[in-house]
Amino acid sequence: MFNLLIFLLERVGVIVTVAFVMTRFPYFRRMINRLDITRTQRLSVMIMFGLFGIIGTYTGFTVSTESPEFSTVSGVLAESEAIANSRVIGIIIAGLLGGVRLGMGAGLIAGFHRYLLGGFTALSCALSAVISGLIAGLVHRRIKDDDRRMRVSTAIFTAMLGETVQMIIILLLSRPFDQAFLLVQAIGVPMIVANGIGSGLFILIIRTVMDEEEKTGALASKKSLRLAELTIQHLRKGLSFESAQATCEILYREVNARAVAITDQQNILAHVGAAGDHHHSGVPIQTEATRRVLKTGALFIAGEEEILCREAGCPLKAVIIAPLKRRDETIGTLKFYFRSKKEISHVMIELMRGLSSLLSQQLEIAEAERLHSLAKEMEIKALQSQMSPHFLFNALNTIGSLIRIDPGKARKLVNSLGRFIRQNINGSESAWTTLGAELEQVKSYLEIEEARFVDKLKVCYEIDEQAFGYPIPPLTLQPIVENAIRHGLRGMDKNCRIRISAILEGDQVHVTIEDNGSGIAEERSKLLGKKLLPSEQGLGMALYNVNRRLIMQAGTQSALQITSAVNKGTAVGFVLTRSKREAENG
Repeated sequence: MFNLLIFLLERVGVIVTVAFVMTRFPYFRRMINRLDITRTQRLSVMIMFGLFGIIGTYTGFTVSTESPEFSTVSGVLAESEAIANSRVIGIIIAGLLGGVRLGMGAGLIAGFHRYLLGGFTALSCALSAVISGLIAGLVHRRIKDDDRRMRVSTAIFTAMLGETVQMIIILLLSRPFDQAFLLVQAIGVPMIVANGIGSGLFILIIRTVMDEEEKTGALASKKSLRLAELTIQHLRKGLSFESAQATCEILYREVNARAVAITDQQNILAHVGAAGDHHHSGVPIQTEATRRVLKTGALFIAGEEEILCREAGCPLKAVIIAPLKRRDETIGTLKFYFRSKKEISHVMIELMRGLSSLLSQQLEIAEAERLHSLAKEMEIKALQSQMSPHFLFNALNTIGSLIRIDPGKARKLVNSLGRFIRQNINGSESAWTTLGAELEQVKSYLEIEEARFVDKLKVCYEIDEQAFGYPIPPLTLQPIVENAIRHGLRGMDKNCRIRISAILEGDQVHVTIEDNGSGIAEERSKLLGKKLLPSEQGLGMALYNVNRRLIMQAGTQSALQITSAVNKGTAVGFVLTRSKREAENG
């Protein structure tokens, strides 16, 4: 009995090989993790485990009730012969991992084969193979979904239970009974113990291999995320010589590679590490391997024969080349160089895959931010370039009427109009100006408006001199002042007043334009500047545009604040700070 146990355990080496091979199949991994697989894949696994059971039969030993000797299985058995084998291992594992159908299917395949070999236990062994698959499948159902990995102890217990049931079936069905009893007495305990250990070992190997691979992947992912975090500030500026150089220097310090390089679609942007004397940035791409990655968009590992460095004695003999993508287009490559392919580990390959993906995402974000910034800049310029045609027509009409009666004043207004238009054009070409320059433009505008109102309009200025240098988006004050005159003072024949103030409080300037006009209803004043409001007087476009530019350029804290009371007037205010402009310049 003890010798048979030793012989059976020796055959466990086959189990190790089969278990490792099975972990190479993706659908087998999905089944282990209790994930759904297709019917075709399930049938493949069933046949695979059925064949595993057949292998377990052939790697067993022929046992005769008439002789104490054991021999290898070679063909059809004599009537007095049976087989001590590890057939049940494949069947048990199939049921534990795949359920009742898979277990019974594998048992049917292995059991039918055993029946064809003959012997006085042929029917008993064939039937017990199917029942073992059923038992394992029922155990599978009892395993909770959150316990996705099979326990080794569960596999050992189930296999021992399956073998015990087989011994009972042999005693119940095999005849003559005395031979069945002698057989069970000789092989029962060895087979129960050996197959229990074998099933546990099978599960242990699978779990170990997959856990190690998951651990390797987790380590690579962790390092990829760390490196992405270190390089994000550079690649967010896009793929350039400067960003590539900074990124390569970081990667070279953190990765165990002989050299690190980044290319775009035509040139080497940066090379840091060994062979820097002849691997230069700024030169065209030299290797066909890099062009291959640019064309296919797939990671590639090249040896010395693919690198084809022209420099004799170059220490770079192997390289991993990964694509850098933007919106599915390969725009460059990331390259890790090594002294030989032996230095390229599975961990390094997984690290490269993760880095390639993360750096590509950073480049996509950089492009999206660039396009957003461009769109924002174009919108700002469009808003800044809008000049009220009403003001221009009114100014020309006023100048025209003064040419004959007061040429001197007309000439003065022409100068004011020219100055105003020049400031308007200059403002549309820059993102920022100063509060002092804005006030000069407002004064040019008001000189023309005061000529139209003929002493009916009085403008009061209350400005802190220290506020003149504060940054402000161009063409901010004039549209607010124009809006006050056109709408706030509309219909008034006398005592029209506008007050412009810029009061310094701490590091902020509070700018306010007030009028003493007809005012605005409370419901409308709450929405004014935040959305277009159709009315007989217009859409509120001027204040809407100004508010949009203030928010986009100076931040939400600088949004327009509008307070108004019917028949008492309106005040439009906002806040300026230095920090926003300094941040953009920095």
